[in-house]
Amino acid sequence: MKPIEFPEFPFNSPLAKSIIQLERVRADLGEGTTPPELYSQLRKLFQLLSSIMSARIEGNRTSIVDAVSGVQRAGRENIKQVDDVQEIVQLQEATTFVDSVVERGTNLTHGFVRELHRISVEGLEREGDRTPGMYRVSDVTISGSAHRPPSPGDVHSDMTALLDFINADVDQNYELLKIALAHHRFVWIHPFGNGNGRVGRLLTYAAMRRQGFSESAGYRTLNPTVVFGENRELYYERLEDADSLLPDSLIRWATYVLEGLLNDLTRLSKLGNKEYVTNSLLIPAIQRGLEVARFTKAETDALIIIAQKTEVKAADLQPAFPGSAASRSQGIRRLLERGVIEPIGDGRRSYRLRLAPSELTPLLVRELDRRDFLPAILQESL
Repeated sequence: MKPIEFPEFPFNSPLAKSIIQLERVRADLGEGTTPPELYSQLRKLFQLLSSIMSARIEGNRTSIVDAVSGVQRAGRENIKQVDDVQEIVQLQEATTFVDSVVERGTNLTHGFVRELHRISVEGLEREGDRTPGMYRVSDVTISGSAHRPPSPGDVHSDMTALLDFINADVDQNYELLKIALAHHRFVWIHPFGNGNGRVGRLLTYAAMRRQGFSESAGYRTLNPTVVFGENRELYYERLEDADSLLPDSLIRWATYVLEGLLNDLTRLSKLGNKEYVTNSLLIPAIQRGLEVARFTKAETDALIIIAQKTEVKAADLQPAFPGSAASRSQGIRRLLERGVIEPIGDGRRSYRLRLAPSELTPLLVRELDRRDFLPAILQESL
């Protein structure tokens, strides 16, 4: 395999400008005013949307409502669901796996990549693989592409070179460029019989976590799936263009990825502002729930109080549920049973909104769409 190297590019090129702008946006994000508890909820919401996007890139047409319901059921029941929904459930499980084992500086290994594949494809019919968790042992072709991936005998060594490239420390200015090049090279190698696109996007997300693009404080979470879902045809076009591995084609690919990440990070920076999140997303979504009879007036009032305070105790909800403490407890219990709110900690009797997966998720997605947060591939399923 041709070594993975950084292509040379002029300092005034679009790629160089994107690198500089990305670093400026990252530096300007700061900690923000959105509390960590709410940040965590937003993160879960966007991770669910990324799983839906990744499946849709591969042709899955499950609606957001059906996907959310499926993920909710999976959290309660250990059952296999309709294949398209199950695909999204398993992508969510794979993302959770990434979050549980990858942090800044974690070395990514063959075992890690194969486990991503196993979780993503095992048991699926349309988008499964006969050997989940194993590199391919036969030649493959890529539909609609002239590129012929390496022979199966070269897969392990090619993946070793790729993982070494991902795990190598580089100057901060080159971190996202490295990740863009690594994503293309993974798809170029095509190490599995099926599921390469989904695993490639998960691996790229893991590489971004490894570089610290998913901090615990401040809304810095980036998921490249959003970039690729903005224009599915352009994504495939840029991938194929880069298959020659020529410097100019790799620069075009990297520019496409970094410009997309810059646009996404610029949008996400708004979510570091609690006032924006509360007044432009949460409260309109809750009020929409009242309009479509998903919530009663009392439930709406209670959810708005929680949105404004982030974390509440039962007494804080007295304006929404007036009367005795017992009747207030009943109102809270109904919201808990429906999964719209969740308790915080053990025995604290404090509560917060549950943004995803829950009945709030489709309502929030609608508000995100109204404010241009959603890529085109998700707008198709609203």
